[in-house]
Amino acid sequence: MPPAAKRQFSVYLPVELVRRVKHASVDADESLSAFVERALEDYLRRSEERAR
Repeated sequence: MPPAAKRQFSVYLPVELVRRVKHASVDADESLSAFVERALEDYLRRSEERAR
């Protein structure tokens, strides 16, 4: 299956949060994009499960 199309977008976050997320992605051995994508997908999945 071909990879999903990706699009860049900008968000503004507190400096300390950006630092923590960058360190967490390194600790998880993932790119920053992959780490944030996984975190958002996990959050949305849990939110959808709670809404049922």
